[in-house]
Amino acid sequence: MEKTLREIEKLVPMKDETAAGDVVIVVMDNPLMVAYALVLDIVRDTSKRDEWWHIDFLFLTVPPQPVTWTLRSEQFTGREIFTMGGDKRFVKAVDLERTVGMGMRLPGEEDDGGDGGPQLRLVD
Repeated sequence: MEKTLREIEKLVPMKDETAAGDVVIVVMDNPLMVAYALVLDIVRDTSKRDEWWHIDFLFLTVPPQPVTWTLRSEQFTGREIFTMGGDKRFVKAVDLERTVGMGMRLPGEEDDGGDGGPQLRLVD
């Protein structure tokens, strides 16, 4: 899994923190799978003495799959590879601002006139 993570880190800019509304990359070891998920909510698990969180994800698959995992901060911020059912897992937020800076704009974002590469235009 470590080799896969090194390759992903070269391709996908990531953030150090994770919040509701973030898109995360999820890497699973068995079977080896890489997926994106939207973080819907992060709620403290008050039943545990240590700091654990209920993370509501919406896996961006067809069809979309809602799941809730109970994780520590280190586990949903990419600071730790963890196991579930004996299989390794990794979760870290994608830095969409840096991704957009790679030549894409978010919806509603205006063109600043800079040289962002080839532009499409309507030709009559």
